[in-house]
Parts: sequence; C-alpha cells; structure tokens
Amino acid sequence: MVFPMKQILLSLTFACAVAAVAAPAQAGCYADYKAKRDDPLKLHYGVIELPDTACANKAAAARQVSARLATDGWVLLNVLSLFDADGLEKRKQSAGQFFLRY
Repeated sequence: MVFPMKQILLSLTFACAVAAVAAPAQAGCYADYKAKRDDPLKLHYGVIELPDTACANKAAAARQVSARLATDGWVLLNVLSLFDADGLEKRKQSAGQFFLRY
C-alpha cells in the first residue's frame, strides 16, 4: 500500500513542477517603442508582444521590433522598456491604434 502512495506523491510533485515552469511563460513579454515614417514625417508610440527570446535585453528586442515595423515602412527610433503583462493596461490608451498591432 505504501508504493502506490509514493507513486501518487511523485506524480503530484512532477505536475506541480511542470506548472511552476509553465507559469512564467504565460506572463508574456512586451516592449513599448517609438517609431517614425518619413515623407511626410509621422511618429508613433506603440506596444508590441515579443517572444521570450527577444526579451533578453533591449538590443534583442530592438532587432525584433525593427523587423516587424519595417513591413509597413516604419523605422524604429528606440525601445523604451521591456515588461510583462502587468504593464499592458497602463500603456494601452497611449499606444492607441499601435497597441499590439505588430
């Protein structure tokens, strides 16, 4: 009777470990940035969701953001900050139409 109990405890421990590892991945990675388009000059502030690999630092994020913006002719000026889902709501209004657009 002790063996099945050990097996159940090991299974529960494993399930908790998997859940703990998966939880941070769901937090998300986001950046806010400034971009421009010339002729005529247009500027915008936006918020973008990034893969975790691009959130290592601002330089990695800038490469990802720049590539996505370029598809519509925008040029990245700078990445302002990197943040998780907790920072989305306070930036939503400022980003307007460029909130999670790219």
